[in-house]
Amino acid sequence: MTNSKQNPIIVVGGGIGGLATALGLAQANKYVKVLEQAPEFGEVGAGIQLAANATNVLQKLGVMDKISENAVFPKRLVLMDAFTGKELSALDIDQVYRERYGAPYIVLHRTDLQKALLDACIAHPKVELLTNQEIKTAADNGDAVEVFTADGESFTGSAVIGADGIWSKTRKLFVDDEPICSEYVAYRGAIPMEEVASANVGDPEDVYMFIGPNMHVVQYPVRRGELYNQVVVFKSSQYRKEIEHTDQWGTPEEMDEVFKDTCDRVKTAISYISRQRRWPMYDRNPIENWTQGNITLMGDAAHPMLQYLAQGACQALEDAGYLADMVRKHGDNYHQAFLDYQKERLPRTAYVQTSARNWGEIIHTTNPITTLLRNKILENRTDKDYKYIDQYHGYKKVLEEVN
Repeated sequence: MTNSKQNPIIVVGGGIGGLATALGLAQANKYVKVLEQAPEFGEVGAGIQLAANATNVLQKLGVMDKISENAVFPKRLVLMDAFTGKELSALDIDQVYRERYGAPYIVLHRTDLQKALLDACIAHPKVELLTNQEIKTAADNGDAVEVFTADGESFTGSAVIGADGIWSKTRKLFVDDEPICSEYVAYRGAIPMEEVASANVGDPEDVYMFIGPNMHVVQYPVRRGELYNQVVVFKSSQYRKEIEHTDQWGTPEEMDEVFKDTCDRVKTAISYISRQRRWPMYDRNPIENWTQGNITLMGDAAHPMLQYLAQGACQALEDAGYLADMVRKHGDNYHQAFLDYQKERLPRTAYVQTSARNWGEIIHTTNPITTLLRNKILENRTDKDYKYIDQYHGYKKVLEEVN
C-alpha cells in the first residue's frame, strides 16, 4: 500500500525509540502515526546515559542541539570499588572520545530527551501523535495493515512498527515468550545538586559506578548539572518466582542490609535515594525473527536488555536510524526494507543483549578469584584504552542522510 496521510506507517509506542523512529521516517518523507498507550507522552525514571552510537543518530535527526541545552557532557566514566572506595579504572569520554567516535557521550534526564524528540515530531507535518491508545494486536492483510485497540477500534496503515517496550503486545505476533526477571531491583532518582554539594561525590562532571558482589551504584549529573542522578541496584535474596509481581522482595530494608558495609560515598548515596518505587530488572532472550510482511519490531519490543552496558536506549536509537535508512532505500516496499533492517539489526542487538548479561556477571561477581582477575585487568588499562567499548560505541551504521 502506498504511504499517505490516510495510509501512514503506524508506530505503536511513543517512548524514546518510537518517537525517534517516527521522526526518522518522517524525515525520509513518510507519513507516520504514533499510537501511545498513556494519557500523555512522558518518560518514567530519571537519568539516562547515551554513548556515541546513540548521539550519532540524534545528530543526524537534527535534535542534538536542543538536547545539548539540558544535557551534561561528562569527562570520565569511573569504576569504583563499592567497599574500599578505591578507583579501579576510568575511561576518558571527553575530546579524544568525540574525535574517535564522531559524537559525544552525554548524560541527561529522560524527560529532557523525550521532550526534544516529541517537540521535533510535533513540529514535523508528517507526524501525527495520538494518546490513550492501548494496542492489543496488529495484522498484515496483504494490501494493508491494521492495528486493534483495547476499546475495539482499529487503525489502518501501510506498515506497522512495534515500539511498545519490554511488555510489548506486538511482539506476541512473533513469539510467545515472557520477560525474564534477573532477580535484581533498581532504586533511582534525581535530587537537587545543592543537596549533595556538601557530600563527597567526587568530580560532579564524572559518571561513577561503584561495583561489588551482586550490587552496584551509579551516579552522574543531569539537567545542566542542576540535578544529581543516582541508581542503586542489587540482587534480592528474597526473590521467589511466586512473589515476582509483588513488592515483597528487593525492599528498602533489604537494600539497607546489602549496602551496610560499603564505603562512605556509597552509604551517602543510599541515604539520599528515593524509596517510594523500585524497578525490578528484566530482559528477554534474543529471538530469530521480528519481521512479518509489513510489520516489524524495534527497541525493547524486539530486544530488551539489562542495563549493565547502558545500551538499551542506544540500541533503540540505532534501530531508528537504520530503519529510516532502509525505508528511504526501498520506498514503499516496506517488507524488503524491514527484512534488510532485521538482517543488520537482529545479530547486532542479540550480541549486545547477551553481552549485557555477561558484563553483569563480571561486575557483580561473588567469586574472589574472578574479582581479583577483573580488578587486575581494570587496573592495568589506561583511560584511553577503548577496546572494550569500540564494538558498542563505535557502531557507524546509523542514519546517513536526513532531508
